[in-house]
This record gives sequence, structure tokens and C-alpha cells, in this order.
Amino acid sequence: MIRVLLADDEELIRDALAALLGLEPDLEVVARAGDGRAAVEAARAHRPDVAVVDLQMPLLDGLEVTEELARVLPSCAVVILTGRGRPPHLQQALHAGAKGFLPKGSPGGTLADVIRRVHAGSRWVDPALAADALAAPPCPLTQRELEVLRLSEFGTPVAEIATRTSLSAGTVRNHLSAAVAKLGVAGRAEAFSVAHEHGWL
Repeated sequence: MIRVLLADDEELIRDALAALLGLEPDLEVVARAGDGRAAVEAARAHRPDVAVVDLQMPLLDGLEVTEELARVLPSCAVVILTGRGRPPHLQQALHAGAKGFLPKGSPGGTLADVIRRVHAGSRWVDPALAADALAAPPCPLTQRELEVLRLSEFGTPVAEIATRTSLSAGTVRNHLSAAVAKLGVAGRAEAFSVAHEHGWL
């Protein structure tokens, strides 16, 4: 039997996945968790072979859970589920140590197959996401520009961003202007939207 942990902040999805996997003769759901921190604790307690983890969860997101499990339970392979996968998310997940990356809209039997594959030592990435990742444009922004742009969400004042980043207000304005220019947009709100849509933030 392949022992499986399910982690998703939506109970309905957790229950549906557990019921789906329960139909498989060689898979056993040994634990469920509703947030990232609970997922790590459940993994420590139940020592699953495979953890199926939602990309976006409270307390710790799927990437952070993957990194933590690689440290505390390296024998556990991680499959990340996502509602809206972006190429950078895929790259970040693989870098964090995930062995599988699967959209939530995949056919029912695909998850069971992916669990078996990663348990056997293989990797599996949704072909459409892999193709998107290969065709995706690279992020033109520097890490500092991304940091400042991320903090500018909801129209955060420049002075507050400067305080939080230990930069001068002029430097913050320069970074925001550079981001706007590089992305070819009208202002920082639109720059944030474009960067968010591409998964760079």
C-alpha cells in the first residue's frame, strides 16, 4: 500500500480526493490537513509515502510545505495540486523538491497514476503546464524591483515601502518606474497586475 497525505484548505476537495483515492486498491489516505503547518505535523506523525499538497494554503503554502518535508521527511514524495498553475510556480515547485505538479482540473484517474509514479521515483508534470513553462517569457524585473512592486499592492504609499525595505523613497520610486517601463504599462497598479498574472510575484 502507498500511504498518502492530503493537504488542502478546502474540506470539500480533501473529502473528494480521499474518496477518489479510496477506490484504488493500492492507495491508502492516512492523514488529511487543512493548512500547511498541519500538513507538516501530519507528515511527521503518519510518515506517508506521498503527500498531495495544494499550492495555496494558509500558514505555509505548498512550496513551503514541500521544502519542509524535504528536510524532515525526505522519503516522502510531494505532488503539488494547483487551481491556476503558472510557469514560475512549476519552476519553483520543482526547485523546492516536488516530484509532481498537477492541475486540479485533471481527469480523476490521473492523480492516482501520478502518486504511483512519484512513489516509484519518477517525476510527473502536466504536459500543458510544461509546454507553457518552456514558452513563458523570462521575468524582466530584478529581485529588488519585484520586492518593491509586491509591496505596492493596494496602493501602499512610497514612504511605507521605503521603510519596509530600508530604502530611500527616491530609490523606491526609481524601482517602481523601472518596473513600469520594463513591462510597458501605464502605472504601478498595472505593473503589479501583469507581474502577478505571469506568476512573478
